Amino acid sequence: MLTRRKFLAATSCTVAAARLHVHGQSKVRVILGLPKEATGPRMPTDFLGLSYEVQQLADPSFFSAENSALNREFKALSPTGVLRLGGNTSEFAYWKPKPDSAEPEHPATREVVGEPKAQYYAVTAEAVRNLAGFLQATGWSCIYGIGMGTNTPARAAEEAVFVAERLGDRLQYFQIGNEADLFSHHLRDPSTWSAKAYLEEWLTLARAITARVPAARFGMPDVSNASWLTEIADQWPSILSPPRVTTMTHHYYFGGPATNPDVNILNLLKPATMQKVQNTANVATAAASRIGARVRMTEGNTCYRGGKPGVSDVFAAALWSADYSLLLASNNYSGVNLHGGTGKSVANSVGGSLPGDTLLKDSGAPPEQIAAHPHPFYTPIATFGSDYLLEPVAYGLKFASSFSGGTLFETDFSKKLQDAGANSTAYAAKLPSGQTSVIILNKDKLADIEIELHFGHGMSGTVETETLHAPALDSREAHITRLTRTDSLKQGKCSVVAAHATGLRLTLI
Repeated sequence: MLTRRKFLAATSCTVAAARLHVHGQSKVRVILGLPKEATGPRMPTDFLGLSYEVQQLADPSFFSAENSALNREFKALSPTGVLRLGGNTSEFAYWKPKPDSAEPEHPATREVVGEPKAQYYAVTAEAVRNLAGFLQATGWSCIYGIGMGTNTPARAAEEAVFVAERLGDRLQYFQIGNEADLFSHHLRDPSTWSAKAYLEEWLTLARAITARVPAARFGMPDVSNASWLTEIADQWPSILSPPRVTTMTHHYYFGGPATNPDVNILNLLKPATMQKVQNTANVATAAASRIGARVRMTEGNTCYRGGKPGVSDVFAAALWSADYSLLLASNNYSGVNLHGGTGKSVANSVGGSLPGDTLLKDSGAPPEQIAAHPHPFYTPIATFGSDYLLEPVAYGLKFASSFSGGTLFETDFSKKLQDAGANSTAYAAKLPSGQTSVIILNKDKLADIEIELHFGHGMSGTVETETLHAPALDSREAHITRLTRTDSLKQGKCSVVAAHATGLRLTLI
């Protein structure tokens, strides 16, 4: 069988310094000047994150210190990332503290196409103990999701006690419920379910947890539509002694499902896509500031319901994830968690099958070609048997996280580039080392960009270059290459070419 790793070995090509030369069919020229000081938000060191279904815990060996191959890829992605456990399947989990603990009775739910079926599973003490070992081995921390849809306050509190004891300082906070704004589809009465009803139910569960874990922190409401953040912020002043909420959380997917023809590379990378992200960020950050919290995007990706082959698993997704991450960082988000995991767990979360698989089968793709894709198609870390592999979308996350710990410059770089006709964005940061770094993401399929970058009058030093690249936007691979070549500043300026379909990072050293 043609595995993903063998497929890449057969098709990979290395692109390094040659990507800096002008070779596109057209060129755009623009001057970008850095402000004197970095006065924007600080990008946390643990900004980068991944999101998995809670159902992954049904296999205690998955998140385990013994799963060395998965540990390797987590550490390759970030030494200080954040693992979020949640997803649709979290609503059908139940806490099983002992091997002989009985399965509780479950409430009736409605079966709806595209929503998870009521397939209950246990989260065991063994799974949580192994999760603690996995976090310790990788250096990551955890946002732990506890179900709301079919849970009870007593069971939620009992689970929280054990999780808090075992994870210790690796636990960032609890989340209760996943996309509760969609509960009216299958878990609650649509005639009475609302943000107000959710908040009342959430408070019951959160207070039960706080009674047993007094230091408990929470992220909420973890919804698909950021408008609920505004509604909750409106109601927050009326809550007496509210539980400690450090983060308001929401989800974001560019589009979907895979069968939607509008989910394509052109639309994924066009400027209007990021403008919609900015509009959502404006709503979310305004709501969070009213309750004294920050915002985190705790679940999202390119295409909901498991991703789309040829869009979610190609290099275009790397440019998208880098741009998306940096835009959220510039809006003072505390982090981003892109959703993924095994094909089985994600398929279970969306009704039992991935629309992308149907798309491939209908296209007549042979089984070996289908198997070479990651499942789900959008996952940052793909599972192939006992092996794991970073996917292009993960390389975009990693490229953007080179700013982690740094303070962003407030610039109009992206506007200048787009006003000049470039489908490109750019961001800059003062790194913890004191170095200044600029990332330029040229998302155009054909046009290179000639840039004169002004670091500031009197600035001196050399500029080190790093690229995020692949042979083409639809290549099923991505690479980050640090070039040995450096350029000296002349009067505080340097000239570079950002090649088409490439990310470019310039660091003044």
